[in-house]
Amino acid sequence: MAAGRAGFAVDPYNGGMADSTIEADALIVGAGPCGLFQVFELGLLGIRAHVVDSMRVVGGQCAELYPDKPIYDIPGIPEISAQGLIDNLMRQIAPFEPELYLGEEVRTLEPVDGGFDVETSAGTRFRARTVFIAGGVGSFQPRRMRLDGIEVHEGESLHYKVRDPKKFEGQSVAILGGGDSALDWVVALAPVVDSITLVHRRTEYRAAPATVEQMKALASAGKVTEVFGKATAYRETDGRLSGLEIKTLDGEVVGVDCDSVLVFWGLAPKLGPIADWSLDLNRKTVNVDTERFETNIPGVYAIGDINFYPGKKKLILSGFHEAALAAFAAKEHLEPDKKARLQYTTTSPLMHERLGVTPDG
Repeated sequence: MAAGRAGFAVDPYNGGMADSTIEADALIVGAGPCGLFQVFELGLLGIRAHVVDSMRVVGGQCAELYPDKPIYDIPGIPEISAQGLIDNLMRQIAPFEPELYLGEEVRTLEPVDGGFDVETSAGTRFRARTVFIAGGVGSFQPRRMRLDGIEVHEGESLHYKVRDPKKFEGQSVAILGGGDSALDWVVALAPVVDSITLVHRRTEYRAAPATVEQMKALASAGKVTEVFGKATAYRETDGRLSGLEIKTLDGEVVGVDCDSVLVFWGLAPKLGPIADWSLDLNRKTVNVDTERFETNIPGVYAIGDINFYPGKKKLILSGFHEAALAAFAAKEHLEPDKKARLQYTTTSPLMHERLGVTPDG
C-alpha cells in the first residue's frame, strides 16, 4: 500500500507541514468502515483514493469504541468483531494502494476550478477533484462523567471503551448506560467478571430486545444487579476508584462497590469544520440525493452516518451501498464524456491484475 503521511509503510504519527499540494482524484474524509469501502468501490473504477482521518488509527467508531463487539449484519459473514471487519477491509483495499493521512483533521474545503482546495490540521494540502465525506457522526468523543476529579482515574479504573476484556477478569464492575454498547458489554463480560452492577437512569432500555432479554436472564440468575438512578459521587481507596454513590429514582442514595467503572452514554457528535463548508445541513447531518449520494456541492459526496435522506438507516451495510453509488457518480463527474461501466469483481480485469490471478481463478 502506498505510503502517504500515514501509509502502511511509514510512521502513522508523522506530522508537519506538507511540502507541496497533493493532487488527488478522490479525497475521502473519514477512515471508518464506510470510508474504507469507498476506497474499494473507487478502486474498481480505476480511481485511486487519498484518505484523511482525525483519529490516529483506521476504523472509526468500530476501532475506537467497540473493537471486540460482534457484528451480525454484514452479508455473507454470520459474525465478525468490529476490529475484524476493519482488518478485512484493510486487506480488501490493499490492492488499490490508497494513501492514508491519520491524526489529521480536515479544516478547510474551498471550491476552485477543477475541484477543491483542502487543508488539514497538520498543514497537508490537497487539490482534490472529488471529495467524499465519510466522517460517521463527525468528530466525536464519548460522553464523560461530570464528577469533580474523577477524570484522574480514566484509563485505569474508569473506562469509556473496552480494548481488552481480560483486563476485567475477576473484578466487580459497574456499567453505566442503557443502550446497545452498555448491554452488549454486560452480556460479554458476565462470564469473566466477579459481578456486574448495571446503572441506568430509567427502567426502560434502548438496546436491541434480544440483548435486553439476555441481560434480564443474567439478572434473574443473580449475575447482574440492576440499579435505576444517577451516579452522584464516587469513592476512592488508596488512590483508586472503588465505588459509586447512586441516587435512585425514588430518591434513595445507595452505594455500589466496584473495581472498575465502564461508561457507555453514547457519543457527543460534532460536525466540526464540516459545518463551515457551505453544505446543505440537516441538524448534524448532510443532505444528499439517493441516486448519487451527492451533496448540494457538485463533486462532494457524503456516505454513512454523516448523511441524511428520506428513509435513512444508520447501518454499515447501508453505507456500503451508498459508497458504491457514490463511486459511480464520481466516475461520471471525473469523466463526463464516458459512461461508467459496471464491472463485476469476478470478471474485472483490474481486480485480476491487482490480485495477480487469472480470470478462471
